[in-house]
Amino acid sequence: MEKKKVTVPLVCHGHSRPVVDLFYSPVTPDGFFLISASKDASPMLRNGETGDWIGTFEGHKGAVWSCCLDANALRAATASADFSTKVWDALTGDALHSFEHKHIVRACAFSEDTHLLLTGGAEKILRIYDLNRPDAPPKEVDKSPGSVRSVAWLHSDQTILSSCTDMGGVRLWDVRTGKIVQTLDTKSPMTSAEVSQDGRYITTADGSTVKFWDANHYGLVKSYDMPCNVESASLEPKFGNKFVAGGEDLWVHVFDFHTGDEIACNKGHHGPVHCVRFSPGGESYASGSEDGTIRIWQTGPLAHDESEGLSPNGTLEKEKANAEEEVSRRIEGFHIAEEAKSKGKEEAEGL
Repeated sequence: MEKKKVTVPLVCHGHSRPVVDLFYSPVTPDGFFLISASKDASPMLRNGETGDWIGTFEGHKGAVWSCCLDANALRAATASADFSTKVWDALTGDALHSFEHKHIVRACAFSEDTHLLLTGGAEKILRIYDLNRPDAPPKEVDKSPGSVRSVAWLHSDQTILSSCTDMGGVRLWDVRTGKIVQTLDTKSPMTSAEVSQDGRYITTADGSTVKFWDANHYGLVKSYDMPCNVESASLEPKFGNKFVAGGEDLWVHVFDFHTGDEIACNKGHHGPVHCVRFSPGGESYASGSEDGTIRIWQTGPLAHDESEGLSPNGTLEKEKANAEEEVSRRIEGFHIAEEAKSKGKEEAEGL
């Protein structure tokens, strides 16, 4: 029987419920960071390279659906089923602002210049908060045609992107006029959207299809059928020559961007994959799953024979004490929470 090669991921434990969103910071003088959102109401910050846990942002009372870091990784934002979006100090873990909404908030995104925060959710309203004037009322963009699932900024914060949970299509809004300037047609509701690091492409996942759009002229560049319904896709940021996709079949697939051919199929999760994201340098990518774990996969030749003494689920637990110690020093004063403690709460999940 032919021996299969499997990629060995770093496995990040700590969440007690499904992981539904991941976000990498850009590279900073202190490295890069990974934030995760989970239905356990406790978003977590990690070292993006090692996966080492830095701390937990405590304060939400419901499932956290979306998370992001600003360009300097100094602030984090989270969107929750508790009808709020919170902005956090990423160095201390303190909550800086809490923006109350009237329904579940599904998405949030910092502007490129880090001064604005965009939110959207079940209210069908896109809101833009000025973080220099957090007490001021937010700017509200014309009502979305459906419940907002994802949001993103592009064109140097002149355009915002949104998708809906209950209908197909990606809508591009002009921030100055608050009007829709373009709709990218998708057959199924879009489950993820990502603007490439160089601003050239919009990567979307809908149904069993991953599409790449020209971010400036909005034409469809490539469309590939996937082996299953996918929930998330991410384009490699450095060379743009491959992309990852994850979904209901529990696997993380890697494809060639130019041909759509599958390059690798990584197994290890024990539940559907809800989110995948490439690290800012493209040397690794992370996946978050219904099983409550985050797995960080190397894009290089890190591979093991399945017959060579892997742990039963094909994973390798990796400890980097020195790196953890350095990061711990950097975030001294963070409100550290017990990784494995049980929340004992059943939160409204806004499905």
